[in-house]
Amino acid sequence: MRPRVAMVLAVVAVLLGSAMLVPAAYARLSDDDTGGSGGSAQSVAAPEPTAPPPPTLAAGPVSMNFSGEFFSWALMDRTTGTISGSKNLASTNSTESMIKSWFAADYLRQLGDKPLSTERRKQITTAIRDSNDDAANALYAAVGKAATIKRMISTCGLTDTKSGTVPGYVGWWSFTRMSPRDAVRLGDCVADGTAAGPKWTSYLLDEMSKVRGSIKEQQLKSGGGKWGIVDGLPAEIKAQGPVSIKNGWTPLNYDGNWHVNCLAVTKKWSLAVMLRYPQKSGLSYGAKVCASVATQLVTPQPGAALKVPQQPVGKF
Repeated sequence: MRPRVAMVLAVVAVLLGSAMLVPAAYARLSDDDTGGSGGSAQSVAAPEPTAPPPPTLAAGPVSMNFSGEFFSWALMDRTTGTISGSKNLASTNSTESMIKSWFAADYLRQLGDKPLSTERRKQITTAIRDSNDDAANALYAAVGKAATIKRMISTCGLTDTKSGTVPGYVGWWSFTRMSPRDAVRLGDCVADGTAAGPKWTSYLLDEMSKVRGSIKEQQLKSGGGKWGIVDGLPAEIKAQGPVSIKNGWTPLNYDGNWHVNCLAVTKKWSLAVMLRYPQKSGLSYGAKVCASVATQLVTPQPGAALKVPQQPVGKF
Protein backbone atom coordinates (compact mmCIF):
# COMPACT_ATOMS: atom_id res chain seq x y z
CA MET A 1 0.00 0.00 0.00
CA ARG A 2 1.30 3.35 -0.90
CA PRO A 3 2.20 5.61 2.06
CA ARG A 4 -0.19 8.38 0.97
CA VAL A 5 -3.15 5.96 0.66
CA ALA A 6 -2.35 4.49 4.06
CA MET A 7 -2.31 7.93 5.64
CA VAL A 8 -5.71 8.81 4.14
CA LEU A 9 -7.26 5.60 5.43
CA ALA A 10 -5.85 6.25 8.88
CA VAL A 11 -7.39 9.74 9.01
CA VAL A 12 -10.78 8.37 7.90
CA ALA A 13 -10.64 5.72 10.62
CA VAL A 14 -9.97 8.36 13.29
CA LEU A 15 -12.87 10.52 12.11
CA LEU A 16 -15.28 7.60 12.07
CA GLY A 17 -14.28 6.64 15.58
CA SER A 18 -14.86 10.17 16.82
CA ALA A 19 -18.32 10.22 15.24
CA MET A 20 -19.24 7.03 17.04
CA LEU A 21 -18.01 8.30 20.38
CA VAL A 22 -20.07 11.54 20.41
CA PRO A 23 -23.56 9.93 20.54
CA ALA A 24 -22.37 7.51 23.20
CA ALA A 25 -21.01 10.31 25.34
CA TYR A 26 -24.24 12.30 24.86
CA ALA A 27 -26.31 9.29 25.87
CA ARG A 28 -24.31 8.83 29.07
CA LEU A 29 -24.65 12.55 29.85
CA SER A 30 -28.40 12.35 29.32
CA ASP A 31 -28.74 9.29 31.55
CA ASP A 32 -26.66 10.81 34.34
CA ASP A 33 -28.27 14.25 34.28
CA THR A 34 -31.94 13.41 33.70
CA GLY A 35 -32.30 9.97 35.21
CA GLY A 36 -33.50 8.62 31.87
CA SER A 37 -32.61 5.17 30.53
CA GLY A 38 -33.06 5.49 26.79
CA GLY A 39 -30.02 7.58 25.96
CA SER A 40 -32.21 10.44 24.67
CA ALA A 41 -32.47 14.02 25.95
CA GLN A 42 -35.48 14.92 28.13
CA SER A 43 -37.37 18.17 27.26
CA VAL A 44 -38.37 20.49 30.12
CA ALA A 45 -41.57 22.53 29.79
CA ALA A 46 -41.23 26.28 30.25
CA PRO A 47 -43.01 27.64 33.33
CA GLU A 48 -46.41 29.22 32.78
CA PRO A 49 -46.19 33.04 32.68
CA THR A 50 -47.42 34.72 35.85
CA ALA A 51 -50.48 36.86 35.29
CA PRO A 52 -49.95 40.51 36.32
CA PRO A 53 -52.00 41.69 39.31
CA PRO A 54 -55.24 43.51 38.49
CA PRO A 55 -54.73 47.27 38.22
CA THR A 56 -55.55 49.47 41.18
CA LEU A 57 -54.60 52.88 42.54
CA ALA A 58 -51.46 53.02 44.65
CA ALA A 59 -49.19 55.65 46.18
CA GLY A 60 -46.83 57.26 43.71
CA PRO A 61 -45.53 60.57 42.36
CA VAL A 62 -47.83 62.92 40.50
CA SER A 63 -46.49 65.47 38.02
CA MET A 64 -48.98 68.14 37.13
CA ASN A 65 -48.98 71.06 34.71
CA PHE A 66 -51.17 73.15 37.01
CA SER A 67 -51.87 76.85 36.91
CA GLY A 68 -53.87 78.08 39.87
CA GLU A 69 -53.92 79.02 43.53
CA PHE A 70 -54.31 75.58 45.11
CA PHE A 71 -53.73 71.97 44.11
CA SER A 72 -53.73 69.08 46.58
CA TRP A 73 -54.58 65.38 46.56
CA ALA A 74 -54.67 62.36 48.86
CA LEU A 75 -55.10 58.62 48.39
CA MET A 76 -56.12 56.11 51.06
CA ASP A 77 -55.33 52.42 50.70
CA ARG A 78 -58.50 51.09 52.35
CA THR A 79 -56.94 47.69 53.07
CA THR A 80 -54.29 49.24 55.33
CA GLY A 81 -55.69 52.70 56.12
CA THR A 82 -52.47 54.30 54.84
CA ILE A 83 -52.88 57.80 53.39
CA SER A 84 -50.41 59.23 50.88
CA GLY A 85 -50.55 62.33 48.71
CA SER A 86 -49.17 65.77 48.01
CA LYS A 87 -47.08 67.58 50.60
CA ASN A 88 -50.02 69.90 51.33
CA LEU A 89 -52.60 67.13 51.74
CA ALA A 90 -53.67 68.63 55.09
CA SER A 91 -54.46 72.05 53.54
CA THR A 92 -58.11 72.87 53.02
CA ASN A 93 -60.54 73.95 50.34
CA SER A 94 -64.26 74.76 50.54
CA THR A 95 -66.15 71.50 50.11
CA GLU A 96 -68.88 72.79 47.79
CA SER A 97 -71.24 69.94 46.79
CA MET A 98 -68.84 67.15 47.76
CA ILE A 99 -70.23 67.32 51.32
CA LYS A 100 -73.74 66.39 50.15
CA SER A 101 -72.80 62.72 50.44
CA TRP A 102 -72.43 63.23 54.21
CA PHE A 103 -75.88 64.83 54.62
CA ALA A 104 -77.45 61.77 53.01
CA ALA A 105 -75.33 59.42 55.12
CA ASP A 106 -76.09 61.23 58.37
CA TYR A 107 -79.82 61.18 57.68
CA LEU A 108 -79.81 57.47 56.78
CA ARG A 109 -77.79 56.45 59.84
CA GLN A 110 -80.20 58.27 62.13
CA LEU A 111 -83.14 56.73 60.26
CA GLY A 112 -81.86 53.26 61.14
CA ASP A 113 -84.41 50.51 60.56
CA LYS A 114 -87.28 52.89 59.86
CA PRO A 115 -88.61 53.05 56.29
CA LEU A 116 -87.30 55.75 53.97
CA SER A 117 -90.11 58.00 52.79
CA THR A 118 -90.65 58.65 49.10
CA GLU A 119 -89.88 62.33 49.60
CA ARG A 120 -86.57 61.73 51.38
CA ARG A 121 -85.55 59.07 48.87
CA LYS A 122 -86.11 61.56 46.06
CA GLN A 123 -84.09 64.20 47.91
CA ILE A 124 -81.17 61.81 48.37
CA THR A 125 -81.27 60.74 44.74
CA THR A 126 -81.34 64.27 43.35
CA ALA A 127 -78.81 65.61 45.88
CA ILE A 128 -76.32 62.86 44.96
CA ARG A 129 -76.99 62.06 41.30
CA ASP A 130 -77.80 65.60 40.16
CA SER A 131 -76.09 67.61 42.93
CA ASN A 132 -79.38 69.44 43.53
CA ASP A 133 -78.98 72.25 46.09
CA ASP A 134 -82.61 72.38 47.18
CA ALA A 135 -82.60 68.67 47.99
CA ALA A 136 -79.29 69.05 49.85
CA ASN A 137 -80.67 71.99 51.85
CA ALA A 138 -83.66 69.89 52.90
CA LEU A 139 -81.39 67.08 54.11
CA TYR A 140 -79.08 69.58 55.82
CA ALA A 141 -82.02 70.98 57.78
CA ALA A 142 -83.27 67.49 58.64
CA VAL A 143 -79.93 66.53 60.25
CA GLY A 144 -79.57 69.65 62.37
CA LYS A 145 -77.69 72.08 60.09
CA ALA A 146 -74.41 73.08 61.80
CA ALA A 147 -74.69 70.11 64.17
CA THR A 148 -74.20 67.70 61.27
CA ILE A 149 -70.80 69.23 60.45
CA LYS A 150 -69.61 68.60 64.00
CA ARG A 151 -71.03 65.08 63.84
CA MET A 152 -69.18 64.42 60.56
CA ILE A 153 -65.88 65.47 62.13
CA SER A 154 -66.32 63.23 65.18
CA THR A 155 -67.92 60.26 63.41
CA CYS A 156 -65.35 60.02 60.63
CA GLY A 157 -62.28 61.08 62.64
CA LEU A 158 -61.54 64.20 60.60
CA THR A 159 -58.64 66.35 61.79
CA ASP A 160 -58.45 69.30 59.38
CA THR A 161 -62.13 70.09 58.76
CA LYS A 162 -63.73 73.26 60.14
CA SER A 163 -66.59 75.63 59.45
CA GLY A 164 -66.05 78.28 56.81
CA THR A 165 -65.05 81.79 57.80
CA VAL A 166 -65.49 83.76 54.55
CA PRO A 167 -67.34 87.00 55.43
CA GLY A 168 -70.91 86.87 54.25
CA TYR A 169 -70.88 83.07 53.96
CA VAL A 170 -70.32 81.98 57.57
CA GLY A 171 -72.54 79.00 58.32
CA TRP A 172 -72.99 77.96 54.68
CA TRP A 173 -72.40 74.21 54.35
CA SER A 174 -70.69 74.67 50.98
CA PHE A 175 -67.98 76.81 52.63
CA THR A 176 -67.02 74.10 55.12
CA ARG A 177 -63.22 73.75 54.97
CA MET A 178 -61.88 70.25 54.31
CA SER A 179 -58.50 68.82 53.31
CA PRO A 180 -57.91 66.01 50.81
CA ARG A 181 -56.69 63.94 53.74
CA ASP A 182 -60.04 64.36 55.47
CA ALA A 183 -61.93 63.88 52.20
CA VAL A 184 -60.50 60.38 51.70
CA ARG A 185 -61.36 59.65 55.33
CA LEU A 186 -64.91 60.76 54.58
CA GLY A 187 -65.00 58.46 51.55
CA ASP A 188 -63.78 55.57 53.67
CA CYS A 189 -66.29 56.46 56.40
CA VAL A 190 -69.12 56.20 53.88
CA ALA A 191 -67.80 53.02 52.27
CA ASP A 192 -67.13 51.08 55.48
CA GLY A 193 -70.66 51.67 56.82
CA THR A 194 -69.79 54.06 59.64
CA ALA A 195 -71.46 57.09 58.05
CA ALA A 196 -74.79 55.64 56.88
CA GLY A 197 -75.06 52.54 59.06
CA PRO A 198 -75.33 48.87 58.06
CA LYS A 199 -78.81 49.03 56.50
CA TRP A 200 -78.24 51.97 54.15
CA THR A 201 -74.56 51.89 53.14
CA SER A 202 -75.01 49.79 50.00
CA TYR A 203 -77.92 52.00 48.95
CA LEU A 204 -75.90 55.20 49.37
CA LEU A 205 -72.84 53.83 47.55
CA ASP A 206 -75.11 52.73 44.72
CA GLU A 207 -76.57 56.24 44.47
CA MET A 208 -73.03 57.66 44.35
CA SER A 209 -72.12 55.24 41.56
CA LYS A 210 -75.04 56.60 39.51
CA VAL A 211 -74.01 60.26 39.47
CA ARG A 212 -74.96 61.58 36.05
CA GLY A 213 -74.40 64.46 33.67
CA SER A 214 -71.34 66.03 32.07
CA ILE A 215 -69.65 69.35 32.78
CA LYS A 216 -71.82 70.86 30.03
CA GLU A 217 -75.03 70.07 31.92
CA GLN A 218 -75.11 72.84 34.51
CA GLN A 219 -78.12 74.68 35.93
CA LEU A 220 -78.44 77.32 38.63
CA LYS A 221 -79.09 74.87 41.50
CA SER A 222 -77.96 71.53 40.08
CA GLY A 223 -75.59 70.15 37.50
CA GLY A 224 -73.96 67.19 35.83
CA GLY A 225 -71.28 65.78 38.07
CA LYS A 226 -70.02 62.61 36.37
CA TRP A 227 -66.46 63.62 35.51
CA GLY A 228 -63.00 63.87 37.08
CA ILE A 229 -61.47 60.87 38.81
CA VAL A 230 -63.82 58.38 37.19
CA ASP A 231 -62.70 59.57 33.73
CA GLY A 232 -59.07 58.86 34.60
CA LEU A 233 -59.64 55.21 35.52
CA PRO A 234 -59.02 52.39 33.01
CA ALA A 235 -61.86 50.02 32.18
CA GLU A 236 -60.09 47.24 34.10
CA ILE A 237 -60.52 49.13 37.38
CA LYS A 238 -64.13 50.10 36.67
CA ALA A 239 -64.91 46.44 35.92
CA GLN A 240 -63.80 45.39 39.42
CA GLY A 241 -66.86 46.97 41.01
CA PRO A 242 -68.77 50.22 41.38
CA VAL A 243 -66.85 53.50 41.66
CA SER A 244 -68.81 55.78 43.98
CA ILE A 245 -68.19 59.50 43.46
CA LYS A 246 -69.29 62.94 44.63
CA ASN A 247 -67.74 66.05 43.17
CA GLY A 248 -68.09 69.67 44.27
CA TRP A 249 -67.67 72.71 42.01
CA THR A 250 -68.49 76.40 42.14
CA PRO A 251 -67.04 79.54 40.48
CA LEU A 252 -66.78 81.93 43.44
CA ASN A 253 -66.62 85.65 42.84
CA TYR A 254 -65.11 86.62 46.19
CA ASP A 255 -61.73 85.24 45.07
CA GLY A 256 -62.32 84.85 41.31
CA ASN A 257 -61.60 81.11 41.36
CA TRP A 258 -63.24 77.86 40.52
CA HIS A 259 -63.35 75.74 43.69
CA VAL A 260 -63.33 72.14 42.46
CA ASN A 261 -63.21 68.94 44.51
CA CYS A 262 -63.27 65.35 43.26
CA LEU A 263 -63.95 62.36 45.54
CA ALA A 264 -64.13 58.70 44.50
CA VAL A 265 -64.15 55.52 46.59
CA THR A 266 -64.08 51.78 45.89
CA LYS A 267 -63.56 48.67 48.00
CA LYS A 268 -59.79 49.14 47.69
CA TRP A 269 -59.11 52.88 47.81
CA SER A 270 -60.42 56.40 48.39
CA LEU A 271 -59.06 59.31 46.33
CA ALA A 272 -59.63 63.06 46.63
CA VAL A 273 -58.33 65.97 44.55
CA MET A 274 -58.94 69.62 45.51
CA LEU A 275 -58.34 72.69 43.36
CA ARG A 276 -58.66 76.46 43.15
CA TYR A 277 -57.85 78.13 39.85
CA PRO A 278 -58.99 81.14 37.77
CA GLN A 279 -62.57 81.07 36.51
CA LYS A 280 -61.42 81.77 32.96
CA SER A 281 -59.96 78.23 32.76
CA GLY A 282 -63.43 76.71 33.01
CA LEU A 283 -64.75 73.64 34.80
CA SER A 284 -63.27 71.33 32.16
CA TYR A 285 -59.78 72.27 33.32
CA GLY A 286 -60.44 71.04 36.86
CA ALA A 287 -62.13 67.88 35.57
CA LYS A 288 -59.03 67.05 33.52
CA VAL A 289 -56.69 67.67 36.47
CA CYS A 290 -58.70 65.27 38.66
CA ALA A 291 -58.69 62.67 35.90
CA SER A 292 -54.94 63.04 35.37
CA VAL A 293 -54.16 62.45 39.05
CA ALA A 294 -56.17 59.23 38.97
CA THR A 295 -54.48 58.05 35.76
CA GLN A 296 -51.00 58.64 37.16
CA LEU A 297 -51.76 56.60 40.28
CA VAL A 298 -52.90 53.52 38.35
CA THR A 299 -50.66 50.52 39.13
CA PRO A 300 -49.46 48.72 37.03
CA GLN A 301 -49.18 51.84 34.88
CA PRO A 302 -50.82 51.22 31.48
CA GLY A 303 -49.74 54.45 29.83
CA ALA A 304 -49.06 58.12 30.09
CA ALA A 305 -51.28 60.38 32.16
CA LEU A 306 -53.95 62.47 30.55
CA LYS A 307 -52.72 65.85 29.42
CA VAL A 308 -53.92 69.14 30.80
CA PRO A 309 -53.22 72.61 29.40
CA GLN A 310 -49.49 73.30 29.30
CA GLN A 311 -48.29 75.39 32.22
CA PRO A 312 -45.13 75.34 34.40
CA VAL A 313 -44.55 71.79 35.63
CA GLY A 314 -44.60 70.97 39.32
CA LYS A 315 -44.45 67.73 41.26
CA PHE A 316 -46.90 67.10 44.06
